[in-house]
Parts: sequence; C-alpha cells; structure tokens
Amino acid sequence: MCAAKGTVGRQVILDSAVRNMTERGYHGTSMRDIARDADITVASIYHHFASKQEILQDIMARALHDAIAMTRGALVRSSGTPAGQLQSVVRAWILFHTTRQSDALVGASEIRSLDPDGRRLVVALRDEQESIFRDVIDRGVEEGAFATPLPRDAARAIINMGQSVCTWWRSDGPLTPEDLAQRYADLALAMVQGEV
Repeated sequence: MCAAKGTVGRQVILDSAVRNMTERGYHGTSMRDIARDADITVASIYHHFASKQEILQDIMARALHDAIAMTRGALVRSSGTPAGQLQSVVRAWILFHTTRQSDALVGASEIRSLDPDGRRLVVALRDEQESIFRDVIDRGVEEGAFATPLPRDAARAIINMGQSVCTWWRSDGPLTPEDLAQRYADLALAMVQGEV
C-alpha cells in the first residue's frame, strides 16, 4: 500500500511540475508552485525528489524513454521496407508529440536548464532516439530506396520537424494527431526520396 501511495505521490508531483514548467519554464517554476498545484506541502516533495533539478531530469528521461519505446515499437510492427519503417517511426514520433504535448514541450525547451549530469543523460537518450531514424534512413540509402545524399542531416531534420509539433499543435485545431502523423510521415518520405 505504501509503495502505491509513493508512486501516486511522485506522479502527482511530476504532473504538477510539467504543467507549471509548460506555462512558466523551469526557472520560472518554484517548488511552491509545484506543491500548490499538487495540493501538497513543499516538504512533501522532498520525500520523493531531492531537488527541482531532479524533477526536471525525471520528466525529461521518462518522456524520452516513452518516445523511444513508441518509435521502437512502431519499427517492429512496420513493414520490412525502409519506406514503411520510416513512415511508421515518424507517425509514432508525431503521435508522441501530440498526445504527450506538455511532456514533449518541457523536453524540447528545457535541455538548457539541466545540470551537466542531467544533460549527459538526456543527450544520450536523444542520441538513442536519433539512431532509430538514422538506421532506417541509412538502410534505405544502402538499398537504393532513398536518394538523399545527406542521410544524417535528413534524420535530424525529420526529428526536429516532428519535435516542433509540440510547440504549435492544438487539440481543438483542424488536424487530429493521426492526420498530422500521416502528413509528416509523407513529408519525411518525400525528403529522403528526393535529392535535397
């Protein structure tokens, strides 16, 4: 019972921190803000996290682990062709950035706020995510399915294009997450099939 309450307590804190950091940024968010919106005391936060920095690292690492799991899962379920694989991982990437928009926004904007250890962790996870895209594109180039002379740049451009969705997409807008995911999957495919 205690372990379940501890997990719930951590999640309530993380949810509050994400909401606050989305609105105010990391430096504009205080532990009091997080505690107030979590309906707990500041002292209670320290039962779960040693610092605001630890909260930020947890938010970013969890978000990246989830994004990696989504894109890897999409890759496994995709067709065996490089085109099918690329479209699948791009759709998963866009779905993550629309369905987990606040987590993605904090992850995209607050890397500058991480301490050196947190930054190393997050950069390693970002590199792992990038390698999924790079491997698919490299394979497509090797097999002649993709014509881009700049596979590494194409992978980064596709990742950044998808990541930016969290800054502008609106749930009340004209595109559903699925519609947007398919549109970006088509754009990504066009980028690697043509000569840029």
